[in-house]
Amino acid sequence: MFPTAIRYGALSGAIVISVIIAGIVFANGPGQGHGFASQIFGYLVMIVALSMIFLAIRDYRNTKLGGVIKFLPAFGLGLLVAAIAGVAYVIGWEMYLAATNYVFMDNYVAQMIEAKRAAGVSGAEFDAYVAQLQQMQVSYRNPLFRVPMTFVEIFPVGLIIALISAAILRNPKVLPARAA
Repeated sequence: MFPTAIRYGALSGAIVISVIIAGIVFANGPGQGHGFASQIFGYLVMIVALSMIFLAIRDYRNTKLGGVIKFLPAFGLGLLVAAIAGVAYVIGWEMYLAATNYVFMDNYVAQMIEAKRAAGVSGAEFDAYVAQLQQMQVSYRNPLFRVPMTFVEIFPVGLIIALISAAILRNPKVLPARAA
């Protein structure tokens, strides 16, 4: 089970981090294009890449278990794939941050402040918003805050996909192994 989880989890994490970093780079650098649409894009990428969970469970069920798997083992495999994908995502993100001198959050905060200012927000509301972003910026410099936060971006998506995949694939009639 573990080799299957490693293979599919690493591939899933690599897909997510590659596409997201490419999106950041092609959106004119770190901190650019981080509105609602880019968040939706990021989570859609995660959903597509974490579909590897479904494929991992199906592969394991059909090649190692003769086409039958119970819910809990399937869910366990799905969680393991999600955890490995999450770790790969965190490692990739930390490598990206190091390669760009950790400017991502500084650029992100500057962009968010400018967007609020352009929207006409001012006074106490604007000051409170800036203070909140600056606190997040300080917290993000600490890897004990940043690493778990990065992991939590992706793992819940994997958890949901693992639940759905395990529920579907416990039925041996769903995508059975092909006869040779």
